[in-house]
Amino acid sequence: MLLSILQGLFKTKTKQTTSELAQKAKVGDEEVLSDLLLAFTPFMKKTASFICKRQIDEHDEEFSVAMNGFHEAVMAFDSKENASLQTFAHLIIKRRMIDFIRKETVRNEKVLLMQATGEEAASSEQHFLLDKQSVSTYIEEQQTATRREELNRYRELLERFNLSFEELTKVAPKHADARKTAFQIAQIIAETEEFYDHLMKTKQLPLKEIEAIVEVSRKTLERHRKYMIAVVLLLNSDFVYIKEYVKGEII
Repeated sequence: MLLSILQGLFKTKTKQTTSELAQKAKVGDEEVLSDLLLAFTPFMKKTASFICKRQIDEHDEEFSVAMNGFHEAVMAFDSKENASLQTFAHLIIKRRMIDFIRKETVRNEKVLLMQATGEEAASSEQHFLLDKQSVSTYIEEQQTATRREELNRYRELLERFNLSFEELTKVAPKHADARKTAFQIAQIIAETEEFYDHLMKTKQLPLKEIEAIVEVSRKTLERHRKYMIAVVLLLNSDFVYIKEYVKGEII
């Protein structure tokens, strides 16, 4: 079983194979789950090292976090909803690693907790209540005006990258699977500081680096480049109303 998984990963890289194995693991096949964890160990180390910006091996607690994240990804993976197990796992592992790093920071630097005074806490609560009240009292005209303003700002942002709504309509992936794949890769880019900074500085995606961590060919990345850039810009924006249209796509 392990040999077939390794062949699928490093030779044919067939999406169907890993998807089927993930499904078997989900329904309780412990042998398949164990083989998946072993076969994807290099991937987990690479992902953890990439996020922590240092070498991670089996002796590090971060590796245990990455493995738990991969296990969670296998249990939650749905080939109909997600691009590929590897791409989906990268997102989940990154989330769990960030949660771990934040908890460790709080634990090791308890002095930070003392900075939040009772007055600040009350102010934050009041601010939340005011925001909630203001949102609930929006009238339809204000919402329409805000949506129009967001669309104009988004159009201007796209123009800085030589993109337009009309062009995106033409280049957007037509098939649902391809669209989900491109969207999830765009989410990785938006959440990875190095990738996002590169995009903002050069107006280009670091395709070589992205190809190294996702289960997608360079040709596919090139074909969906414009669509992914548009999604990245949207995800890292404050366009609340526009984001509502893609909320169901975000992991």
